[in-house]
Amino acid sequence: MTMFQGRDRVAVSVLTGFLGAGKSTLLNRILKDSAMKDAAVIINEFGEVGIDHLLVESSGDGLIELSDGCLCCTVRGELVDTLASLMDGMQTGRIKPLSRIVIETTGLADPAPVLQSVIGNPVIASNFEIEGVVTVVDAVNGLSTLDRFEEAVKQVAVADRLVLSKAALVADEEGLVALKGRLAQLNPRAPLMDGDADETGRASIFENGLYDPATKIADVDRWLKDEATSDHHHHHHHDHHDVNRHGESIRSHSIIHDRPIDPAAIEMFVDLLRSAHGERLLRMKAIVALADNPDRPLVLHGVQSVFHPPVRLPAWPDPADRRTRLVLITQDMPESYVEDLFAAFIGAPRIDRPDREALENNPLAVSGMTFR
Repeated sequence: MTMFQGRDRVAVSVLTGFLGAGKSTLLNRILKDSAMKDAAVIINEFGEVGIDHLLVESSGDGLIELSDGCLCCTVRGELVDTLASLMDGMQTGRIKPLSRIVIETTGLADPAPVLQSVIGNPVIASNFEIEGVVTVVDAVNGLSTLDRFEEAVKQVAVADRLVLSKAALVADEEGLVALKGRLAQLNPRAPLMDGDADETGRASIFENGLYDPATKIADVDRWLKDEATSDHHHHHHHDHHDVNRHGESIRSHSIIHDRPIDPAAIEMFVDLLRSAHGERLLRMKAIVALADNPDRPLVLHGVQSVFHPPVRLPAWPDPADRRTRLVLITQDMPESYVEDLFAAFIGAPRIDRPDREALENNPLAVSGMTFR
């Protein structure tokens, strides 16, 4: 057994949500779960004096507090240093093997740079794996917060699970319905969980099964679940709401393709997308059928311009569904652009669009990944 208790890397979960959403309250409940006894918690705070650690019922080596700035900006390097220290402690035996690390971000954090801190550092990424983002949304103030703050929109958009807190305090039922509709518009694939439910306060909320395909192959399909009907190759969610509302620019796209794809084509598609539009690519998750070995699909996961090393699964999660599926969460990126770029690289005919040869000759399409 390895120092990571039988797995290659330690799972890292990100708990986020805007100021006052109830992250610390939820974390307190989860820490009571016996499954968290070998977990470490990294708490980030905004300000010179940390206070959130007083609200988390844990102490000792399992609780690490980051202060003096936002996790996604000034203390981002400190986060990497903290993870490196934990890694060294496990390797040298100074601390016991960890089952999981939970990063609770400040309410002002954009989660994307936090995820990048883990997957973008080769040493860190070889020992730790992101296992999803859980975002807490305040049912009382959620709508107004989403209207006013871009950070709150991004926190919802990149989440793998959404937790709705304080729903019992909402007197306006129509407002609650409107909030749920807004969350579904921003992130139609993330399950919406009741913050007061018993299951929400368990460690299993962090088990998204996202980035450990060798041991959690059955969860890959759930991770990439789409809402496409069987007679559509491409399925997209079109939003109908006030265009003046904050968050209109963030969209979720699904691309589904029935035939195996040339490895070079998907490689160039991803490289061009991340090199030319990395800042607009909030997250990308994909399972891809490659022409060189269609029986072993490729799993991709990226945050902006930073991607996990591609991983081949030993088999398809669902042998009956061997379609390529890409899920992209983008900001200020036209849906048609993503569709046309993908079509160009797989050789699908499009009218009045740049052809594949032109895109392949684009100087930005410099390969940095090998999809084998």
